[in-house]
Amino acid sequence: MRYISTRGTAPALTFEQAMLTGLARDGGLYVPEVVPTLTHAQIAAMAGQTYEDVAFDVMRPFIGDTFTDDEFRKLIAQAYAGFGHAARAPLVQLDANHFLLELFHGPTLAFKDFAMQLIGQMFQAALSRSGERVTIVGATSGDTGSAAIEAFRGLEAVDVFILYPHGRVSEVQRRQMTTPTESNVHALAVDGDFDDCQAAVKDMFNDFAFRDDVRLAGVNSINWGRVLAQVVYYFTAAVSLGAPHRQVSFTVPTGNFGDIFAGYIARQMGLPIADLVVATNRNDILHRTLETGAYTKQGVMPTISPSMDIQISSNFERALFDAYGRDGAAVATQMADLKNGGFQISQGAYQMLKETFKSGRASEEQTTAAIRRYRANHGELLCPHTAVGVHVAESYLGTTPMVTLATAHPAKFPDAVKDATGITAPLPPRMADLYDRPERVTRVSADLATLQAVIKERINQ
Repeated sequence: MRYISTRGTAPALTFEQAMLTGLARDGGLYVPEVVPTLTHAQIAAMAGQTYEDVAFDVMRPFIGDTFTDDEFRKLIAQAYAGFGHAARAPLVQLDANHFLLELFHGPTLAFKDFAMQLIGQMFQAALSRSGERVTIVGATSGDTGSAAIEAFRGLEAVDVFILYPHGRVSEVQRRQMTTPTESNVHALAVDGDFDDCQAAVKDMFNDFAFRDDVRLAGVNSINWGRVLAQVVYYFTAAVSLGAPHRQVSFTVPTGNFGDIFAGYIARQMGLPIADLVVATNRNDILHRTLETGAYTKQGVMPTISPSMDIQISSNFERALFDAYGRDGAAVATQMADLKNGGFQISQGAYQMLKETFKSGRASEEQTTAAIRRYRANHGELLCPHTAVGVHVAESYLGTTPMVTLATAHPAKFPDAVKDATGITAPLPPRMADLYDRPERVTRVSADLATLQAVIKERINQ
């Protein structure tokens, strides 16, 4: 199994190399050269299996000889041992053909745990084998950072630096990043928005002298291992609802396009997915792009669903790569145009995207109304991101089962939930003292040289 860059000029890598590298040296994102497929019988055999067993069956074809079967099974078991629900990703029925896929039972109460806990285990195993040490730098709009810090805290072979936009994440998200005491993890509060954080991380990867000096690695959703781990819960949910003997649809609240792209990979593998629906908040660049064919930045507005406050959706590049027939040069041109404010997708590529994805948006008022309505009518307390999802999903309900991804626990966004329902969502007992823990954080400008200096200073202490 080899991995190639979406921009076409970086060398092909093994799974282990692609995982440890993150961003390709030509600025592109790694994707599998060929997506493995599963047969109808193989998918049907997943019925009744544990989440860990399905995870092995789905991911094993992608990892080549990076791990033996026994090693990989152990890494999967260790990754999900700390989840708070035996099913790992349980389904909850909302209506006749509408279901919630609860992805918030991991250590940091968000869907990012599914990928990050496994990535942490795989990094540790690979680095222990080689004796090497790496520096992980990531940008977060809220949940990725806490999941990464939780996964890598205390590991011997890794230093972790997470950049988050100062004042633009919830208090719970911030405290999950700033209260760990392990010396190898560092929270950097950046003066700017998420796109500024993400741009700084990409610039670090493209500064090859810095990248090689600190042995830079990335665990944002630019990392293929992140996308791969998220493919699994599409299979467990769909099989629970009758796949492969019937089709299932999914609505995904998303800003960076990684979670919906995982669904796209599941469909390519043979899972019978009818609709893949992109749900956005008022920062609706993905919805606008799928409506018009023009990817045009308009600035980021703060919302009550801050993890989706994004204008540069990194993983959309992976979808563009397939839409352009895997023409890396065409993708590189589009990404260069993005620096000048946006680009127009060619007619053929746009047609492919329109046939592959549907979309919708939710205003702030609609998001709040959905939180209130689903609490009153269904007894479900939703986080604002999940509320965006269910609002959009309602426009696509029909005879095919619809699964909306519940991406975070409502307790991560207590103000938005309380404003909508009057209810304060309690944190799980293991996190009950979160507000009492001392914080450790460095506020820094979005200037690349300043950020690089902070990182080099910390790893040399």
